[in-house]
Amino acid sequence: MASPNTRVLTAHVPIPLADKIDQMAGRLERSRGWIVKQALSAWIAQEEERDRLTREAQADVDAGHVISHQAVQAWADSLGTDNPLPVPR
Repeated sequence: MASPNTRVLTAHVPIPLADKIDQMAGRLERSRGWIVKQALSAWIAQEEERDRLTREAQADVDAGHVISHQAVQAWADSLGTDNPLPVPR
């Protein structure tokens, strides 16, 4: 029986992925549900971090904290040389 604080979600997954989940569950002696919850939690955390970093970067752009393309290109072009430029700031 499901907890009152949970909800059942259904997803169709490719058979090879389902097989890997089964193998991982067996190896870790955990349920398939536990494996899926761990994977989903990790993915959501990754996406939330990506969103946070995107908003942070957009705020920098909006505030004018940017580096010109020319400065970045000059730095990149110098990387294989005897006198690489410092990272542009």
